[in-house]
Amino acid sequence: MLTNAFVLGAGGFNGGDILFQLVMFLVLLALLKKYAWGPLMGIMQERENHIAGEIEAAEMSRAEASKHLEEQRQLLKEARQEAQTLIENSKKQGDLQREEIILAARQESERLKESAKREIETQKEQAMTALREQVASLSVMIASKVIEKELSAADQQKLINDYIKEAGEER
Repeated sequence: MLTNAFVLGAGGFNGGDILFQLVMFLVLLALLKKYAWGPLMGIMQERENHIAGEIEAAEMSRAEASKHLEEQRQLLKEARQEAQTLIENSKKQGDLQREEIILAARQESERLKESAKREIETQKEQAMTALREQVASLSVMIASKVIEKELSAADQQKLINDYIKEAGEER
């Protein structure tokens, strides 16, 4: 029987040891919870809050950058439209100036043409006057020669008038 008691004592069920180990385990758990899990969980919570804050800040920065990008795109679009408007206005202004220059050139051309016509007319009148004077002097010469031949006054007047007519027709 000794072997049985030895076997039971060595491998038997000892409730006190189990209870002691259970109490020690619970105490250890309580100490771990108070001194290890609590601070560890606090650190983990802080880290989680910090990461969430960083994510939120990154989202805000991304949203702000997107907003600035959209504003820049809008400003660029407006600048392009303004540049296009300026180009169109410059083209219109250039066309208007070109038309004004052409009109002024045409008017100047007409003015010069009219001036030339007036000058030609004046020169023509002067030439006609000079021709009449020459005709008159020639008439006087003819008259003096005719007087030498002793023409009547009526014949002399007829001769002068015929000569003036002929000189006018030849011109």
